Amino acid sequence: MPKLTMAQALNLALRDALTADENVIVFGEDVGALGGVFRVTDGLTKDFGETRCFDTPLAESGIIGFAVGMAMSGFRPVVEMQFDAFAYPAFEQITSHVAKIRNRTRGKLSVPMVIRIPFAGGIGGVEHHCDSSEAYYAHTPGLKVVTPATVADSYSLLRAAIDDPDPVIFLEPKRLYYSRAEVEPRAEDRLGRALVRRPGRDATLVAYGPSVEVALEAAQAAAADGHDLEVVDLRSIVPFDDDTVTASVRKTGRCLVIHEAQGFAGVGAEIAARVQERCFHHLHAPVLRVNGFDIPYPAPKLERIHRPSVDRVLDAVDRLQWNDTPDTRWAVTA
Repeated sequence: MPKLTMAQALNLALRDALTADENVIVFGEDVGALGGVFRVTDGLTKDFGETRCFDTPLAESGIIGFAVGMAMSGFRPVVEMQFDAFAYPAFEQITSHVAKIRNRTRGKLSVPMVIRIPFAGGIGGVEHHCDSSEAYYAHTPGLKVVTPATVADSYSLLRAAIDDPDPVIFLEPKRLYYSRAEVEPRAEDRLGRALVRRPGRDATLVAYGPSVEVALEAAQAAAADGHDLEVVDLRSIVPFDDDTVTASVRKTGRCLVIHEAQGFAGVGAEIAARVQERCFHHLHAPVLRVNGFDIPYPAPKLERIHRPSVDRVLDAVDRLQWNDTPDTRWAVTA
């Protein structure tokens, strides 16, 4: 099996999709001759021509509007928003049109398109270059929201996103672009499946994207204190895999949700609510969250404090009421 970086695996997924389906088109800012800021589209214009992979003006709203028309006409556009916060000028197009076409036309039209967005921190980026904007998209009915945490998943999930009949927001963790692993390219059959990355019996750590690596490191460190932690990688925020998360929490009785985005009204809050609704009588402790602080993304020198760390996760693990007996359950009173 070849050893690839995440950026290379994404590039391979795009290559294979372009080869398999002549209706797949790749475009965005600097994705052509330059090959993208992170070189994810490197060589695609050279190998497939300027009609299959091309540069656009610096106008995110125009990029998405163009992609909507193409998708409604039978193409499968894969567009890149160069950085997470750069996508905001296109937000009206995404929420008002991309997400609503199928419902608006009573299923007669769909927009099978992928919007690739490098997201989250860890690269020392300045303002507008390190946002975690997943909650905006997850809150919008009609959009699917996917984020890989491994090199292998970056290939399989992107292929599945391109093949999906509905629009997919594909969030790529910037700080993992150059992580490397052996990959056997294998396409996913559908979106919406979480995976247990590390089995455990004492508590469930639920994470996605760049936070999965933090959860795995914390689980390994917690083993020294006698805590056997299970790590669930969501992979897909929408559709959400209730079955996998619920089965894990019912087994362990404790749940901690980890993500880089701000906490208030974030994806972690929704996960905590769903877990409590489905697992209340199995819980030994309240569902806790470790997330970014409720502030604008900080300057590069402060991002290590803002982002969830192994130490912050372990501090939260210590608050999961380990002195309770297995038969003790908790309840919240007004």
